[in-house]
Amino acid sequence: MLMASIWAGNSYCERRKVGALIVKNKMIISDGYNGTPTGFENICEDDAGASKPYVLHAEANAITKIARSHNSSDGATLFVTASPCIECAKLIIQSGIRRVVYGELYRLTDGIDLLKRAGIQVDYLPIDECK
Repeated sequence: MLMASIWAGNSYCERRKVGALIVKNKMIISDGYNGTPTGFENICEDDAGASKPYVLHAEANAITKIARSHNSSDGATLFVTASPCIECAKLIIQSGIRRVVYGELYRLTDGIDLLKRAGIQVDYLPIDECK
């Protein structure tokens, strides 16, 4: 979780920095942080300070990075600094990840609720306890 927190520092987003690592067989097989798609400017917020609609979440970046590699996330664990939203929860389920460890509860819990409904192990590990 500490490494996911450090990875979040790579984000160019001003409002919130989120990091994610996918681990399998005690090895990091993918990583991600919230930000814009490849080739876009590294500006995540509009002039009013709202996130641009095309900003990718850290989990989505890590999962799509796996899709472009020769690795498989089937049976892996996802460490993410903030609890997943409903859209990322769907990607997590479809990617075969079996456990999610998050460090901060987001205001909406629908993503966590969906993961539990799908039988995915969900664990809360406060980031502060990892330092």
